[in-house]
Amino acid sequence: MQQEYQKYYVPAQSYWPIVGAIALFLIAVGAGNFVIEATRGEAGWGDNVLGAGIVMLLVMLFGWFKDQINESMSGLYSEQLGRSYRQGMSWFIFSEVMFFAAFFGALFYARMIAVPWLGGSSNNAMTNEVLWPGFQAMWPLVETPGGTSTTPMSWAGLPTINTIILLISSVTLHFAHVGLEQGKRKQLTAMLGVTILLGGTFLFLQVEEYIHAYQELGLTLQSGVYGNTFFLLTGFHGMHVTLGTIILAVLFLRVLKGHFSPDNHFAFQAGSWYWHFVDVVWVMLFVFVYIL
Repeated sequence: MQQEYQKYYVPAQSYWPIVGAIALFLIAVGAGNFVIEATRGEAGWGDNVLGAGIVMLLVMLFGWFKDQINESMSGLYSEQLGRSYRQGMSWFIFSEVMFFAAFFGALFYARMIAVPWLGGSSNNAMTNEVLWPGFQAMWPLVETPGGTSTTPMSWAGLPTINTIILLISSVTLHFAHVGLEQGKRKQLTAMLGVTILLGGTFLFLQVEEYIHAYQELGLTLQSGVYGNTFFLLTGFHGMHVTLGTIILAVLFLRVLKGHFSPDNHFAFQAGSWYWHFVDVVWVMLFVFVYIL
């Protein structure tokens, strides 16, 4: 018996990947120079390159999203292609897990290995006195070898509020998904809109937290390994929340246009996967960066 195969849609060549690569390159170069200029108190071109990269990335995202939506609504996709999308999204989230695992690994190394070693563990008293006389093994490490001191960020206040906000956003997004599966359009629209507002509120409060860190706590990128790991983890997570909020905003516009049905809504499902992943990462970050 001859097996029947579904038609597998192969899109035409696209210029969006190279646009995205250039945008990421500009963001990396611009952000690096912007940080150097900010720490030196100098004005330069880093912020302009960073802004250009962000604008180009947003244009790439919306342009690529538009092409994908047009292909989907034109009936070009099949069940077989849908399985490929699910596998692709699963691998993408796995790569994000490894991305954050590397940063959490750096935090673990600094706290559990490097700091105790500098404190004289493992019969290291002589090397400790040569590298950093009078060093005290503690975390957060609030003083640098150059004598710069800082105040650690407390878990209370804005970090706790942001944790509650993200946890609530996962609940509202779940109910939006339930509304989609049950054909309840009002519930879907309302809950998805609330989720987007919560994501935007999280980002606003994170900016407020950074301002508080720089102006009142003296917690900056010059605050040694503690400041570096703090801004590295929270900053990259903030970038992921930003991307997730953009994805949810695009899904919201598609919901208003009636693109999804209870039986055909993988784009919405993929966006919800990503958002729940970002929320789980924040809970881990809240525990290991702010509390412990």
